[in-house]
Amino acid sequence: MDIPPVHLPTLLRHPDDLFDKLSALKTEFARKKSLIDSQLRAGLRDQLETTQSGMSHLSDSQKTLQSIKEEMMKIDKIASESQNQITGTDFATINLVSQAHRNFNAVETMRRNLEGFAERVGDVEEMLREDESDYEQMPNLLKVHYELTRLRNIRDDAMEQISRGDDPGLRLTLEDYFERLDGVVRVFDERIELIAMSLITLVQAGNESLVVRFALIIEAEEKSDQRVMALQEALKDHREIATRFQSITDGAKTVRGYKEKFLGCVKDAAVPQFEKSRQEFMEDPGSLEKSLRWYFNDLNTVKLGMQQLMPKKWRIFRMWAGIFHQMMHDFLIGIVEDPETSSSHTLEIVGWPEKYYRKMLKLGFKQEELGVQVIDNRETELVRDFRQLIIKFLDEWIDRIWVAERKDFAERSVDGGNLETDEYGYFRNKNLIDLWRMLREQLEAAANSKRADVVEGVVDAMFQRLRQRQQAWQKMLEDESARYENSTTGDLEGFQPLQDWLVATANDQIACIDDNEEEGRLAYLSDFKKKFSPLVTPQYMDRAETEVAALRDGYVDLSTWCMAKFASLVFTVDFKTVMPDFFTPKWYTTTHMARMIATFEEYVSDYRMVLHHSLVDIFIEIFADELLVRYLSSVRNKGAKFKRVDNFQDKIFDDLSTAFEFFNSLPNPEVANAIKETWRVTEAFLGLLTVEREQIPDTFAGFKTAYWDLQISWVEAVLRSRDDFERSMLNAVKARAAQMDVVRGPETIMSKVK
Repeated sequence: MDIPPVHLPTLLRHPDDLFDKLSALKTEFARKKSLIDSQLRAGLRDQLETTQSGMSHLSDSQKTLQSIKEEMMKIDKIASESQNQITGTDFATINLVSQAHRNFNAVETMRRNLEGFAERVGDVEEMLREDESDYEQMPNLLKVHYELTRLRNIRDDAMEQISRGDDPGLRLTLEDYFERLDGVVRVFDERIELIAMSLITLVQAGNESLVVRFALIIEAEEKSDQRVMALQEALKDHREIATRFQSITDGAKTVRGYKEKFLGCVKDAAVPQFEKSRQEFMEDPGSLEKSLRWYFNDLNTVKLGMQQLMPKKWRIFRMWAGIFHQMMHDFLIGIVEDPETSSSHTLEIVGWPEKYYRKMLKLGFKQEELGVQVIDNRETELVRDFRQLIIKFLDEWIDRIWVAERKDFAERSVDGGNLETDEYGYFRNKNLIDLWRMLREQLEAAANSKRADVVEGVVDAMFQRLRQRQQAWQKMLEDESARYENSTTGDLEGFQPLQDWLVATANDQIACIDDNEEEGRLAYLSDFKKKFSPLVTPQYMDRAETEVAALRDGYVDLSTWCMAKFASLVFTVDFKTVMPDFFTPKWYTTTHMARMIATFEEYVSDYRMVLHHSLVDIFIEIFADELLVRYLSSVRNKGAKFKRVDNFQDKIFDDLSTAFEFFNSLPNPEVANAIKETWRVTEAFLGLLTVEREQIPDTFAGFKTAYWDLQISWVEAVLRSRDDFERSMLNAVKARAAQMDVVRGPETIMSKVK
């Protein structure tokens, strides 16, 4: 039930985590609650059994105490009657004689024991030497233990008796006398330790006799220790009474701890096995289960071959499993917390508890019966750490790529512009291939975990980083474009390479989403989706489809934005001195429209072979729209005025004819027709300039009906550019606008005309 505290801030670090992780957290907490409930039930059951056993012992103790009380009352009655039969002087004399007799017998017994002590020690040494030639059976083991126990009791009794005197020299003499026994005891203890360390091997070899004799010795020593501890407790709590019976106590005087040494040997015998398993596991992360096969084999040996050889009260199988389980816990936690442990090892450990508890269940142990969870319920934490490690590497790679891209962009004026061309001759950023290769590698690293939650977390991070890259690229290009758009010095260094980079960036976006069905080749995004789809859950895949669609739209939007920015820069830089002349007196004597069309034709010709084929028509449409917007917006030019005497209608018709002549020359008729259809808005524009004042409200109403997003501020600028403008004309238009119930529809070209 030792479950680490849950810190919500570490689990829910981002708003998206509420959606992404809530169901997983609910499942995890439900599992932990079920585990805790099971542990509580098991604990309650154990406590009830312990309580019932304690109550039974208390009841038996009460009966025993009552029986002792009755016997003591009988003894007291007999003693009282005996005292009444003799006089006080006679009783004291009898008591003194009795004590003298007891002391004489004790001294006589001690003398005999001391006289034959060396010979008996020699006999034990001889039996130990005999057993040296037959370690597998040790036929004298029980005899040796029996005789050693008697000899140790003699020594303990003698040392206790001498400790009551005040003669240190005599004590040293006895210690020297008993020194030989200490050496024999050490040899015997080594034999016992050897057997304890080899119990599994002995059972597997069928040497049951030696195991049983070993168990008898440990059981006898356990009882002796219990007796000693009981006497020590009695001496502590009832010193006055206990001292009266010291002279009649025999047996061991100190706790020898053979049972504890036995349990220690069980652990010590497993230590080298765990060390070997760790070495194999560190060399090969996939060998964890194989390297720990001995663990379950040993437990199975205890279950099938050792239980019947040991005292039932020991519950040897449960005891052994408890020791092994704690060692397994320490073994796994030690690896997890080792700084040298790799992510592959950690992942294997994360998946181990399920296999481990399944194997333990086959041996007869439920998870809640084994105590501490084998890795402290740290699966979620370890998975999260592994996922974050992959994301950390992902971020480091993306940062390095981004630094390289920014460096290349800043140094774009060098020969070649730091760009490369693909097999089709299109301009491309040379780091895009590295980016998607890195994403595949990190996805493979996540897939090696064989956990869907790891893959899903990593894929989520990749989606986020790809969206951030789209935004970062657009901002970098926007900031650099602004330098030329807002320039007051006319410095155009790096301008033409900037246009190349706009084309290359647009091509990169299309490369991410352009599946070549004829060649059977998937684009980067589709290939990425194909690789992660089998690694995630169906529930996650539903959300991933939305993310992929959003990324796809983002690539389309960014490529279109690059083309729009290219066109905008052409007007801002190339046509900077041309556009202010439109609709001014200077306009009538120029051929600005023809010059602009010729310039744009040169751009299309120059970039047609290095721009992705699907973007060429889009580029032309964007330029045509930008030209139309700029042309219509020129009514705000300083000095713009349409005078009837200047025959402005012919000049507008000349401009439009030049534009339409270019549109008609386009190789794609569908694109040409779409552009010409958009440019028909110039008819309504011309109507606002030419109709009689009384017809202006009706002309405006027709214009507004066809183009619902027509802006009244632009209409006002058009009306003010008429040479016959009066305030009443504008008021009439606003009045008609107030009466109209315009139906909103898709955005039209007039939404861009301010």
